[in-house]
This record gives sequence, structure tokens and C-alpha cells, in this order.
Amino acid sequence: MFGLMVRFTCNDESAAAAFDELVARTGELIRVNEPGTVVYAVHRVDGRPLERIFYELYRDRAAFEEHESKDYVKHFLAKREQYLAATEVDWLDLVSAKGVDLER
Repeated sequence: MFGLMVRFTCNDESAAAAFDELVARTGELIRVNEPGTVVYAVHRVDGRPLERIFYELYRDRAAFEEHESKDYVKHFLAKREQYLAATEVDWLDLVSAKGVDLER
């Protein structure tokens, strides 16, 4: 398994709303087209309305690279910057989990 956690901080409330719309459109395409994407979860942060946390888990590094190669992901990556004040990425190595088939 290969994963990452990303914290996005939006510029303001209108940017956060537009970012959420971009995320929703992209997320639907990820759900339909990416069997190697095991988890793609987007969270609002309680008490911090401009922050979003993405938790992404892929079958392996190749599945992540396939995800990154998709036109809709490239579109998301190009468009997101206009809404963001900051982006922080943590690369993850899954050790244990509930609800995730570690044998994939």
C-alpha cells in the first residue's frame, strides 16, 4: 500500500466553496475510473473552515502514478492553486488498518 495525507488551506470562504466544488467533480471521476485507488477521502477540519484534509491510499506506487496521470487529476492539480494559501503533504507507509485489505 502507498498513501499520503494532504492538508490544504484555502484563501477564504469563497475559495473554499469553489475548491470543494472542484474536489467533488474530481472525486466522482476517481471513484468511477480508478480501481487501484483504495481510499480517497476528503475531510473538513472541525473549527478550521478553510482547511481540508485528503487521505489517499493506493494499491501501490504504480496505482498512485496512474492516478496522477489522469487528465481529470491534472486538471484538478492545475486549477486548485488559485484557491489555496498553503499545501502540506505527508507521504505514508501503511503499517496496519481496519477495513483495508493489506494483501492487495
